[in-house]
Amino acid sequence: MRRVVVTGMGAITPVGNDIDTMWANMLAGVNGVEKITSFDTSDLKVHLAGTVKNFEPEKYIEKRELRKLDIYCQYAIAAAQQAVDDSGILGNINEERFGVYIGAGIGGLHSFVNNVTALNEGGPRKVSPFFIPMMIGNIATGNVAIRFKAKGVSLSVMSACATGTHSIGEAFHAIKDGYADAIIAGGTEAVIAPLTIAGFQNMKALSTNEDPETASRPFDKNRDGFVMGEGAGMLVLEEYEHAKARGAKIYAEFAGYGNTCDAHHVTAPDPEGAGLARAIKIAMAEAGTTDDDQLYINAHGTSTHLNDLTETMAFKSALGEKAYDANISSTKSMTGHMLGATGAIEAIVSVLALRDGMIPPTIHLNEQDEELDLNYTPNKAVKRDVTVAASTNLGFGGHDACVVFKKI
Repeated sequence: MRRVVVTGMGAITPVGNDIDTMWANMLAGVNGVEKITSFDTSDLKVHLAGTVKNFEPEKYIEKRELRKLDIYCQYAIAAAQQAVDDSGILGNINEERFGVYIGAGIGGLHSFVNNVTALNEGGPRKVSPFFIPMMIGNIATGNVAIRFKAKGVSLSVMSACATGTHSIGEAFHAIKDGYADAIIAGGTEAVIAPLTIAGFQNMKALSTNEDPETASRPFDKNRDGFVMGEGAGMLVLEEYEHAKARGAKIYAEFAGYGNTCDAHHVTAPDPEGAGLARAIKIAMAEAGTTDDDQLYINAHGTSTHLNDLTETMAFKSALGEKAYDANISSTKSMTGHMLGATGAIEAIVSVLALRDGMIPPTIHLNEQDEELDLNYTPNKAVKRDVTVAASTNLGFGGHDACVVFKKI
């Protein structure tokens, strides 16, 4: 039985552009949601987002290459470079046993919009020759593989808001089943733009709250929709004996993964939470968890009524009374919803909770919804030496995913 561990991590987020900054800000309850300033929102009903701040792509990418890369790919490369540097994997792995699994829920939206505008205003000659490789959803995987000469298994997952979790989960199974010794895995997204905000607002999914301090408030009675976010999260996953043999730093064991579908509706979750409950049960069974484990769950927690209610129902269905003993939180209260990147960031948070024995809070949770009766860790971080940490995510189309990590 091959075991899989986490040996490197990297992050670009609305609350910090590296792991240490992100984690310190999350434990302090720092809010990354702010007014959008990159474009005029006066014609929109939504004016807030969880935006990445002070990102310096030149730290990771040569300036002449930047014009060939959509921002979603720049985020992915930066987070992947951090994770690879953190792991010390380069020079210590067979290139043909080294893989990349990176997903995006949408992909190069900014490149798409910019080139459609160029076409409409100036004709075909104004479309960039780099448009296609900048726009396509697999190109983050391709560019990261080229950068690190990862010639093994390669995959780009696209399952909406479950993308990041599915990417790392499928990478976990690829290593466990012997197809690779290490994989750079995660998710990335950068789609805060008038087109996407208009689309989400018109389907009434987004919060129209004008106050950044109360806009993203999962599990709160007064929540009114999710807040868009952006960024990237990457993990280096590695076979345990391979990591041990090279003396790698090990954060945690990746122990279980569940992947199911509601097969219910294109946007709404199963009203009973049955699909997610099955994913949680599958992941917990694979991980071999017990009732004695101290459990943290990083919930999908989008700050929408349907998600928060059905996810709570899924926790109770999958875990029984154990659901009441678990610490649960939604870090989307601080980052907003990072779409294809969100699952990877929340997996990283789960690993850090195991490492440090600290549970990040759900901020802005001031009046808990009466329908929701679990411990959502309101407003302040809590010290707890958890032994198991799980992260759950759901995506449009009915995608459900759960990953489980264990202290090692």
